[in-house]
Amino acid sequence: MDLSLDRPESFLFVRRTARDSVTVVDREVTASFLLAPDRLIEGWLATDARALNKELAEAFFQLQPELVLLGTGERQSFPPHEFLAAFLRRGVGIEVMDNAAAARTYDLLAGEGRRVVVGFILPGDPAGDRAPRIL
Repeated sequence: MDLSLDRPESFLFVRRTARDSVTVVDREVTASFLLAPDRLIEGWLATDARALNKELAEAFFQLQPELVLLGTGERQSFPPHEFLAAFLRRGVGIEVMDNAAAARTYDLLAGEGRRVVVGFILPGDPAGDRAPRIL
């Protein structure tokens, strides 16, 4: 049997998740970030789902999603109503799940050509030792 690696080239995909990192294509990210099919935005200042607010929701809207996924770490944890209401007011669907489920769902939807944006909350320092980068 011949095995070969099939890598989608039409969108940025999640290769794997771990407790403290997510690998996007071949880049390991260790602090919270946002991911759309065409870009990865590091430096998202989220550290805990329970502390999310409407200001942190604004970063999603700049990416013009039709659907948002929120990965809240190893376990599903719901953000405050204020955060969720920001999406409802704009008519953008949002689903909250653990990081592994968010990664699987994102890959499936992005592979279908959907305009999905996922936010991953990771335990690392969101500012890190470098300024936010957009890939």
